Amino acid sequence: MISRANFCVLVGLLLFGSVRGQGIAPKYSNEFMNIGIGARALGMAGAQVAAVSDVTSAYWNPAGLIGVSHEHEFALMHAEYFAGIAKFDFAAYTTNIQEDNQIAISMIRFGVDDIPDTRFLYDANGALNYNNIQFFNAADYALLLSYARDVSDNFKFGVNTKIIHRNVGKFAKAWGFGLDFGAIYLWEDWRIGLMARDVTTTFNAWSHNADLVREIYSQTQNEVPINSIELTLPRAILGLAKHFEITPEISLLAVLDLDLTFDGQRNALYGSRIFNVDPKMGLELDYKNTAFFRFGAGNFQKLNNFDGTKYTSVQPGFGLGFKASEKVLIDYALTDIGSISETPFSHVFSVKVSLNPLKEDFRIYRGWENN
Repeated sequence: MISRANFCVLVGLLLFGSVRGQGIAPKYSNEFMNIGIGARALGMAGAQVAAVSDVTSAYWNPAGLIGVSHEHEFALMHAEYFAGIAKFDFAAYTTNIQEDNQIAISMIRFGVDDIPDTRFLYDANGALNYNNIQFFNAADYALLLSYARDVSDNFKFGVNTKIIHRNVGKFAKAWGFGLDFGAIYLWEDWRIGLMARDVTTTFNAWSHNADLVREIYSQTQNEVPINSIELTLPRAILGLAKHFEITPEISLLAVLDLDLTFDGQRNALYGSRIFNVDPKMGLELDYKNTAFFRFGAGNFQKLNNFDGTKYTSVQPGFGLGFKASEKVLIDYALTDIGSISETPFSHVFSVKVSLNPLKEDFRIYRGWENN
């Protein structure tokens, strides 16, 4: 009879490692790459594809890197999932290599640390021995190498090369590779953005140390995991942004993103077997380019009540930003990114450091105000 300790290990492996793939192209693959980074963006519900123009563009739309107005720009973010059980971290750096070229490097980590391995909690004599408990980590990593080019006054484009690494202690690991393509078109006071994620289909090649779990899987009548390939299908995000000057000191940025997925029907605002549409809307109020207030709404879903009627739910986001100095911008967001504590919202902090402002005529082609 299987012990409760071994059963807990089995559940942990299934939940945190994705070691049992849902077919070669599951609906939710590399989902940690879709959480979103930066307190500014999360405060606006992730509506960024047309609006972003700083170092975080490497994640949201690499074409926006051309909007960076400093020689060096750094960003750091820390957030927590599930009441602090999982940690989500982001770091990035960007610089120009020529007047019309920009490069960036970014690192993302989503992980659950110190998971107890209780397979050997009971010794050979059946006695409980807590000294036999070991610990392991389940973590997902992504390295983004980004390049952006200024093509004309109106058109900017960029590409990401993504290297994915996922591991579940000594039990399983995967390596993956993928490409993103981004573009921004400036038309009068409008910005139109396109982000094509995993445009070539991103793959993860999983390898499993089956000997470590063979006994527990056989006891639960589960198939022993084998090496496999997991694919992440392409998705596209269309963005529209416009800047409004309310007074000489106060301005407003309005953004709309349409997230399009093509991996089967989802519970989105519009879902079908061919494609799904998930809209995101964000607003940013700017006072003297020093203080910022942000609001967003996204993750619209059609849900069922117990009486069979349907209703639409929405995930709001709120955020604040404050420029501590000419070099440092501190951002804060209050949003639902997976907390199961008493409040359904999580606190997200990020900081951006900008060094050595570029001359106004540095870029060959016209850019836009750095937000």
